[in-house]
Amino acid sequence: MPDARPAVLSLFSTYRFGEAFWQLDSPARADAARSLLQSIESAAGATSFYSVSGTHSGIDLLAWSTVRVESSAAPAEFFTRRGAAEIPYREWLDPIGVLWGLTRPSQYSRAKSAQEIDPFKDDRMTYLVVYPFTKTADWYLLGREARQGMMNEHITIGKQFREINQLLLYSFGLQDHEFVVVYETEDIDQFSRLVHDLRATEGRRYTKADAPLQIGVLTDVERFVKGLG
Repeated sequence: MPDARPAVLSLFSTYRFGEAFWQLDSPARADAARSLLQSIESAAGATSFYSVSGTHSGIDLLAWSTVRVESSAAPAEFFTRRGAAEIPYREWLDPIGVLWGLTRPSQYSRAKSAQEIDPFKDDRMTYLVVYPFTKTADWYLLGREARQGMMNEHITIGKQFREINQLLLYSFGLQDHEFVVVYETEDIDQFSRLVHDLRATEGRRYTKADAPLQIGVLTDVERFVKGLG
């Protein structure tokens, strides 16, 4: 039976605060950052923030914004709101990159997985991992049965790491990559082990690209502002 849920659009944006921001005194810096994050929050149905200053050089913040796509106009309306939320802060803020995509029913699993991320939940996990992903042309030329067999192996390994949740977004024709893969976990060592095990599957032969990877530590507006000093 077709999935009747509306598609969900998730946008992952990374930012660096420029020199003009760091030249502000501490109270002005806090006010500017708080206003920016609150403005980004107001543009989406759900928003989570992650600190990446310790995990990636030259990046300070990752914002994950999500909206339900209940009409063909919904993406345009969201991107318009999001642009308007950022523009007043461009004196201080340097956008680094964006990854985004849409949900759709899986071709390889009919049942909704208990490990599927719900972007609208309030209780996010500590670590977020996000990366773009592209398959080779040979993957799409394989028969359905061959692809299903390799995906079954992939799914079986994922189920062995039940504390790690996943969201798959489709980006065909929307960005240079085909998918955005999103993971949440409380244990980055376990996540690294999961990726190691997946590297040994037959389906890995058909990976064209799966970088750059971003990993962030969950924060919120006040925690992030306090950390700016």
